[in-house]
Amino acid sequence: MTTALFSIAGAVVIAAAVLVVTSRRIVHAALWLVVALGAVAGCFGALHAEFVALVQILVYVGAIVVLVLFALMLTKAPTNPLPALTTHRSPFAAGVAVVLALILGTGVVIAFGNEKIKPVPAGSAADIGTAVFRVWVLPFEVLSVLLLAALIGAIALSQRSGKLSEPSDTVSSSDDSAQKGDG
Repeated sequence: MTTALFSIAGAVVIAAAVLVVTSRRIVHAALWLVVALGAVAGCFGALHAEFVALVQILVYVGAIVVLVLFALMLTKAPTNPLPALTTHRSPFAAGVAVVLALILGTGVVIAFGNEKIKPVPAGSAADIGTAVFRVWVLPFEVLSVLLLAALIGAIALSQRSGKLSEPSDTVSSSDDSAQKGDG
């Protein structure tokens, strides 16, 4: 039963991940990301790692996707498809993705062989918390600073967009006055 649930959740992850990168609208891609990350939580749930599944839902589905949507709204990014910005390198990118998936899949098969998926042994939240905040505290803090920098950058870019048109007007007016003075 565990293997079946894990396989179903894994198939949903793969399908949603493909839709994330192939969606023409950025908001739809973010919503497919919610589905993909929720299905990853389902994979953890199938392995009886309920605490990790809950953290996956709270941190990634709850916080990261909301941050992405907030950044989209804050930067006033166009949400409609922009055909002028799309390149015709999609087949090449898909080929690279397939090759990388095959390499990663081969690595997993070589590493784990024919081992069956087993539920995670029962562990307390205190044990997991101790491991996370002793071993993983530095990457966790670096990630939080990176997300803060991204949010500050988005705010700075959205504030700067209104001021970008002013210098071009002053440059053109100074050029016009220089030309009038010469004539």
